[in-house]
Amino acid sequence: MKAGEFIQKSFHVRTSAHNMHLNTTSYAKHVALNDFYDEIIDLVDSYAEGYQGKYGLIDNYPGAFRQYATRAALDEDYVRYINENPTEFYGKADTFLSNIVDEIVALSYSTLYKLKFLK
Repeated sequence: MKAGEFIQKSFHVRTSAHNMHLNTTSYAKHVALNDFYDEIIDLVDSYAEGYQGKYGLIDNYPGAFRQYATRAALDEDYVRYINENPTEFYGKADTFLSNIVDEIVALSYSTLYKLKFLK
């Protein structure tokens, strides 16, 4: 399973969102990105702890950091990645992990809505 890859990619998105938060001149984007990076870390942490509780410690985190430069990266890369690979992050019977991934997707889409339509 690609749990380590998913967690690492999620941390990259979180850090990138924080960087974008600091660089935007839009108050709405500033707040939306703040909410995203505050909330995603707890969700990813819950996923990692639940995964490791069932499957053991993850020891295969990819090494290189990838900076996301735009909101589109969240849409075109991160959410697409999750939607295309969800069963690679947990077993078919792992509804507790699936629910956390669903919350991450919901947070991502909610943030995208705010970034696209709120000024």
